[in-house]
Amino acid sequence: MKLKAITLCTIFCLISIAGYGQGKYYWQQEVDYEMDINIDAENHQFTGTQELKYTNNSPDTLRRVFYHLYFNAFQPNSMMDVRSRTIADPDSRVRDRIKHLPKDEIGYHHINSLKQDGEAVDYSVDGTILEVTLNEPILPGESTTFNMKFESQVPRQIRRSGWMNKEGVEFSMSQWYPKISEYDDNGWHPNPYVGREFYGVWGSFDVEVTIDSSYVMGGTGYLQNPEEIGHGYAENYDRPDSKKLTWHWKADNVHDFMWGADPDFTHTTAQVPNGPTLHFLYQKDTVAVNAEERSQEQLRKNWEKLPEYTVKAFQYMSKNYGKYPYDKFTVIQGGDGGMEYPMATLVTGNRSLGSLVGVTVHEFIHNWYYGVLATNESRFPWMDEGFTTYTSTLTMDHLFNDGQSERPFKRSYQSYFNIIEDGKQEAMDTHADHFHTNRGYGTASYSTGAVFLNQLRYIIGGDTFEKGMKEYFHTWKYKHPDGRDFLRVMEQESNMVLDWYYEYFIETTKHIDYGITSVLGNGQSTYVTLERHDLMPMPIDLMVTYKDGSQEMYYMPLRIMRNTKPKETDVPRTIKADWPWVNPTYTVEIDAPASEIKRVEIDPSMRMADINRDNNVFKMEDYMQQFSSE
Repeated sequence: MKLKAITLCTIFCLISIAGYGQGKYYWQQEVDYEMDINIDAENHQFTGTQELKYTNNSPDTLRRVFYHLYFNAFQPNSMMDVRSRTIADPDSRVRDRIKHLPKDEIGYHHINSLKQDGEAVDYSVDGTILEVTLNEPILPGESTTFNMKFESQVPRQIRRSGWMNKEGVEFSMSQWYPKISEYDDNGWHPNPYVGREFYGVWGSFDVEVTIDSSYVMGGTGYLQNPEEIGHGYAENYDRPDSKKLTWHWKADNVHDFMWGADPDFTHTTAQVPNGPTLHFLYQKDTVAVNAEERSQEQLRKNWEKLPEYTVKAFQYMSKNYGKYPYDKFTVIQGGDGGMEYPMATLVTGNRSLGSLVGVTVHEFIHNWYYGVLATNESRFPWMDEGFTTYTSTLTMDHLFNDGQSERPFKRSYQSYFNIIEDGKQEAMDTHADHFHTNRGYGTASYSTGAVFLNQLRYIIGGDTFEKGMKEYFHTWKYKHPDGRDFLRVMEQESNMVLDWYYEYFIETTKHIDYGITSVLGNGQSTYVTLERHDLMPMPIDLMVTYKDGSQEMYYMPLRIMRNTKPKETDVPRTIKADWPWVNPTYTVEIDAPASEIKRVEIDPSMRMADINRDNNVFKMEDYMQQFSSE
């Protein structure tokens, strides 16, 4: 019977994979959590029980498993502490704060017992990682159940998680429970927590949190007992006369669970038409703590205006990049800036309106690329942060400028250019934990990730790119795509070969630098010679502007692309012969005398990340003046 179960599981996996259309064997693990948590709010501690059903959908036999114990990072001399104190540019929120935490402000998870299918197992704790030696291996297609009892102390809020953040929010509960590590086709991913990104197993959560009745709570999932809770979750409720309340939450098809709570939270809602209900939890009478010293009244008004903008932003994202698949999303004041979690986010709230909308938009958009397209963001941080930066930039432009900004990604490009000029660039294909500097990580993941997408739009064309982004979301939602999976979707959509682009821009730090070497007239024709000065090849849009004001585009595809992009504008376009990437120069013949030409420009849309645009424009007037002076 066991053989039959394994065979059926394999067949099921293969049938599922066929629907992906990606041409590779795909599987992913599955988890089901049940947790019962009792909070000692005064001492910032809690006890918990966890039942975890783990299903091994891999073709491998598992003889051990790993858990993340994130709170253990908030102890003196932890890896996060040492990393923060030794990196060249430490995060200002962390620096040496962990080193100086008193005993009652550190974080910890103490495992009191752990059983596999009712039998105690051997385990060891090494920093933020719990390693479990299994009594019985988990065969392909089989499931096992782990039962854990643990007690934890919530650290003083320093990075993401903790109690009493700088704005006075009591509990920001992210990365707060023993969480099983992900196992995929690259094996286990028990990365020690040093403050970067996360990767989780798809599954379901059934969580009961018992806490003082004065607290208002929000988080991942759907509240199962609103009539007992009140606090804005139910109009008519009969709350028991008790010092504590139990909040019961459930969430399916997610890979993490977060919550936040404070006695002073105001809870409001807004409805997205044909979309989710939005929940907002914030301190109505919060005290301004930033340098601008905004008044309580202004901060409150900003939060009251936030739902209107958030509703519009959700509509924009669902229309353009795939429909948000859950019926709920919650914005919670807390944490140390902004951080994404499934169906919810933590954001600091003492901000201007634009900043508050901006951080909320960025963090909820993560629910497309971190939440639903659950990439291993530790291994591919640009696939989460870069995609989110790209789409949140366009969403903010839609909200505040009707989408009319001429160059919405100017700041991302400038950040990319600056780090190259400073000699600090690191390859995007670097694990989030292993960048030399925080700046290197931030630029590669956020700015260069956005540049990668905008430049891909240049290569394959805007309409094709937009179709590809939607298809990527549709094809890979509730899975774990990597960079090559995204690339294959774009190749199928564009009918191009794009591996060269990925290899150059993601896996190396080679650069783009094209220039116009000469413009020479010969009777009724003009010959423009282009030169590739650096190593990375690109297709070229060359705009010719004539003295009568008319324009013409000359387009040189790369031979290795094996296709051309569709025409993007109303400007007449001439497609020239492919440019073999090994050739450093290329001469374009223009069917007009030089005397009729006013200007020639490489990439007038400025989507190509050319590190030296000084030689991208040739003005005939300047040339003639120089020639006359000589």
